[in-house]
Amino acid sequence: MIVAAGKVGGIKANNDYPAEFLLENLQIQNNLISASFESGVKKLLFLGSCCIYPKLACQPIQEEFFLSGSLEPTNEPYAIAKIAGIRLCQAYAREYGGNFISAMPTNLYGPQDNFDLEGSHVLPALLRKVHEAKMRNEREVVLWGTGTPRREFLHADDLADALRFLMETYDSAEIINVGWGEDITIRELAKLVAEVAGIEGNLVFDETKPDGTPRKLLDITRLRHLAWKPSVSFERRDPANLRMISGEQ
Repeated sequence: MIVAAGKVGGIKANNDYPAEFLLENLQIQNNLISASFESGVKKLLFLGSCCIYPKLACQPIQEEFFLSGSLEPTNEPYAIAKIAGIRLCQAYAREYGGNFISAMPTNLYGPQDNFDLEGSHVLPALLRKVHEAKMRNEREVVLWGTGTPRREFLHADDLADALRFLMETYDSAEIINVGWGEDITIRELAKLVAEVAGIEGNLVFDETKPDGTPRKLLDITRLRHLAWKPSVSFERRDPANLRMISGEQ
């Protein structure tokens, strides 16, 4: 069984609804994990998040940095819920010998993403803002933050393949990272999206809005040593990849 259900969102959603992000995620995962154990599920994979790591963790982020420092305030309630889910899986493994494992994915993108500006993550939000600016023939696109934070992105197909692989090969209660292994600044990402969309307007960064964690690049050495690696990349200068980035076929 794979526990992927949860309430998710970007910086704005996490800032606006901290109680809901903490409570709903706790309720979802507690019910699913405990019911899985009670019904005799032989193996469970809990999907965590790279948000569980400290805001100022050394880069790339190793699994050993878990609970080694303070969290990023803008998504702390969500992170706390995910941390509780990890600890619950580890508790079932230690107390009852349950094969309950936990994977920490980086930022994801791909088909069926959430493009709602009130709740989306950075890449779908960028795609929508740039697309709408082009449709309205606007000369300016306003984006949150300074553009300096660095983020790593993994295609949803790669995550699905990694989770299948872990269900077949990984049996440790220790958390394991799932990522691409390289990152990009938000400013670079915005320029890429604007380039492949073919707009010539200015990208304006609203520095009164929060940046979030300065950098989140996962160390995927542990997963690579198990002989798995991602396969879906997006090249920064290839306009044809806009279809892949946005989930189009």
